[in-house]
Amino acid sequence: MKFKFTFSLVCFFLQFAAFAQVPDLERIEPSFWWVGMNNPKLQLVVHGKGIASREVKLNHTGVTLSQVHKVESPNYLFLDLLVAADAKPGKFNIEFQGKNQKKLSYTYELKERDKSSNRILGVTNKDFIYLIMPDRFANGDKRNDVIKGMQETTLNRDSMYYRHGGDIQGIINNLDYLEDLGVTALWLNPVLENDQPKTSYHGYANTENYKIDPRFGDNALYKKLVDESHARGMKVIKDLVHNHFGSQHWILKDMPSKDWVHNWPEFTKSSFKDQVLFDPYASEADRKIMTDGWFDGHMPDLNQNNELVKNYLTQSHIWWIEYAGLDGFRLDTYAYNDPEFMAEWAKLIKAEYPRFTFFAETWVHGIPNQTFFTQGNTINRGFDTELPGVTDFQTLWGINETLNGKFGWNEGVNKLYTTIASDFMYQDATRNVVFLDNHDLSRFYSVVGEDFDDFKSGIAWLLTTRGIPQLYYGTEILMKNFSNPDGLVREDFKGGWAGDKENKFTAQGRTQKENEAFGFVRTLANYRKNNEVLQTGKLMQYVPENGIYVYFRYNADKTVMIIMNTNDTASDLSLKRFYERLDGFTQAVNIISSQKINSLQTINVPAKTTWVLELQK
Repeated sequence: MKFKFTFSLVCFFLQFAAFAQVPDLERIEPSFWWVGMNNPKLQLVVHGKGIASREVKLNHTGVTLSQVHKVESPNYLFLDLLVAADAKPGKFNIEFQGKNQKKLSYTYELKERDKSSNRILGVTNKDFIYLIMPDRFANGDKRNDVIKGMQETTLNRDSMYYRHGGDIQGIINNLDYLEDLGVTALWLNPVLENDQPKTSYHGYANTENYKIDPRFGDNALYKKLVDESHARGMKVIKDLVHNHFGSQHWILKDMPSKDWVHNWPEFTKSSFKDQVLFDPYASEADRKIMTDGWFDGHMPDLNQNNELVKNYLTQSHIWWIEYAGLDGFRLDTYAYNDPEFMAEWAKLIKAEYPRFTFFAETWVHGIPNQTFFTQGNTINRGFDTELPGVTDFQTLWGINETLNGKFGWNEGVNKLYTTIASDFMYQDATRNVVFLDNHDLSRFYSVVGEDFDDFKSGIAWLLTTRGIPQLYYGTEILMKNFSNPDGLVREDFKGGWAGDKENKFTAQGRTQKENEAFGFVRTLANYRKNNEVLQTGKLMQYVPENGIYVYFRYNADKTVMIIMNTNDTASDLSLKRFYERLDGFTQAVNIISSQKINSLQTINVPAKTTWVLELQK
């Protein structure tokens, strides 16, 4: 995640939100929980004017109030509850009593867990992820375009900085389109409330942890999206930000204690230099700036050494998994978090949900830099990060060089080959997410100079290489632009708004080339969806020669051969050197064109073309 806009720190020091309920009890978070959780511990955040002066009592079979924490602010209590394994679902009162004060009572509920078999499945290399920026995808409910009382109320589709009105209902309305494309998992940029004064559309400066932004919908609608996706065999990934809150987050406007965020004598931004985390010669000062510096002026850096901060974050994440039935998390700005906390967090998530998966953004340059953050790499750390996979920026740089560079010893497609040859550094590279672009990067079609052949080669690689493929919304219809600024790669998906002159969700609304691009993605994505060989099959790659890169995906049932010709001219390719994988096969079928190849001796591969061939005996 990358933003260039910086707010004044003045907004961070605003104090005391108006109380929504009774004057002495504004909120309790989480507002409800479940019985039968693996971890019996539950910590409630109680916020209300002067609430710390009161004593707390509750009475529910199987629930024990084990400790009450008071902090610097008199407006908070943190309640440690133990929920026994045999506790029954139901409601009970939590009472707050004070001398000469009116008794306050909050009705808390422990719910029954939903044990449906199609929930919380995890996202794996069997999936194909589609990344959506909700504000820019489709507007399904115009009534929530502007919400009175929120700080940003400007709606302007002609501006890249203001909100455009896309929402969760718009995504639900277009699930048919996504299912037809071959998508099996949705990753939405953050949808929690982001009540910041400006550029709130992107969602990466949340101001609530338990509430969907009302301009996207509400919690129930978000759960409906998950349920309807699951009914189609599609999963949902939630985008999380551990590193920071938005400056207008309710808990930062009346902080429990000064050490909820990292405070500096003057505003200090992170250096974003990941090297200091593993550099054996790095100074502690540089490491501190990297992890404790703020991401931006309106994004205070959370102190993840504070136990209450850690609990607040972790419980909110578990709450969303249980409430909505999520399948995975994408972890934003991972490298800037406290590494010990993130390892601890990962263990807690895995213990509660063994099938649940997550992957992290590690926007770094260098294979060792990237593998440093992943599970199983303990060099220079002394602990395991417990992080299964990352967004694989290194293969992104590799495919970009493949399609834009000239073939050489380390250049062109050799860079991609070398990158994948370095997979021995990972515990399991198939858990990495491979991609061509995202909401922070230039659109892939523009990166390859709007060369349609290179575009198709990139898509073919994405859907046949190892790992979990991810497509950014609109890539399949050749959306283009460079991320200068970021808003240029976050344009609306045409047809998502009533009155749009073009509707790219339909074949009739797309140009001939857009339909060809869509069809190319759909054909290969659905082949991958229906053939495990491109999901979990083994990979064998061959050293590129003369600008041609060949690799195979294979299992006991099928073998698929991928031939990538990066040259500007057609090439005759002798298949003799690939005998290990061709043994017993005599012909092949082109997955895209259905054309049959009757001989596997020598074949002519057109210029700048990638063939995906299913081998036959």
